[in-house]
Amino acid sequence: MIDVRDLRKHYRVHRRAPGLWPAIRSVFSRTYETVPAVDGITFEIAEGERVGFLGPNGAGKTTTLKVLSGLLHPTSGDVRVHGHVPKDRDDAFLREIMLVTGQKQQLLWDLPPADTFDLNRAIYDVPRAEFRKTVDELVDLLDLGSLIDKPTRQLSLGERMKCELAAALVHRPRVLFLDEPTIGLDVNMQTVVRSFIRTYNERHRATLVLTSHYMEDVAALCPRVIVIDKGVLAYDGSLEQLSRRVRPEKHVVLRFSREVDAADLEGLGNVVTREPASVVLAVAPADVTAVVSRALARLPVEDLTVQNPPLEEVMSELFTRSRVEREAAS
Repeated sequence: MIDVRDLRKHYRVHRRAPGLWPAIRSVFSRTYETVPAVDGITFEIAEGERVGFLGPNGAGKTTTLKVLSGLLHPTSGDVRVHGHVPKDRDDAFLREIMLVTGQKQQLLWDLPPADTFDLNRAIYDVPRAEFRKTVDELVDLLDLGSLIDKPTRQLSLGERMKCELAAALVHRPRVLFLDEPTIGLDVNMQTVVRSFIRTYNERHRATLVLTSHYMEDVAALCPRVIVIDKGVLAYDGSLEQLSRRVRPEKHVVLRFSREVDAADLEGLGNVVTREPASVVLAVAPADVTAVVSRALARLPVEDLTVQNPPLEEVMSELFTRSRVEREAAS
């Protein structure tokens, strides 16, 4: 569905020192430098996949999504979305994709979302019977109820985001680019949006590319992640494999019925965090059974959990390694 080969997007940026004279000098003579936002990434995404597209701020995530949706032209490389060249922005391509960003909105501020839905129906030339069926389905899945008949300015942030998603899906796109769709939402609304995205993907086999700084979004929705850093591909594979590759240890979380001294924890593993009545231990996967047995035998364990290291720590470690490798290669 999405085929990206050696994609590059470079910007020519004017640089000057601060102050009056450098500003005047720049009117007559300017110095430019080339800044690579995306620098030679290659990947494929199949129909119906849910893929997390991750990286730190400035990594090139949004730039890549804008190239894939045809808003930006690549400097070089070959990009295809369902056989279309995005930069051509032909009608058939535009009917198959949608870019949704959590920081921008298409809803008309003083009009109810239902009017935006009808406007999008006209733009995409959706037959009225199909439009009615789609809107009814979206209203049901997102629990919109009477929200679509209220002026957008009267809706909360979470209610607007739900209506934004519905407006974006009126024409039932086959490829959905989601750029920070849950930014600013409370925990409950984040869960609602994630559930809806997953249901829409499974029901319509839509291909989903998600960027988010909330690792809960990624863990809940994306079996596969593509990670870029400074415009370069750092990882492409499953979340589980990423954890095993970067942080192969397990975290054993122990909670006690009373306070436990540090001496009582010797020989159990590396202490990640410790409080008087709880501890998190980093343990090699092969040693988990033995560590758990020893802990249960000699400590007042009230609750026990074995889990992977937090995804935020895994990503941070991956970025650090990627930068060290690039510096060593340069």
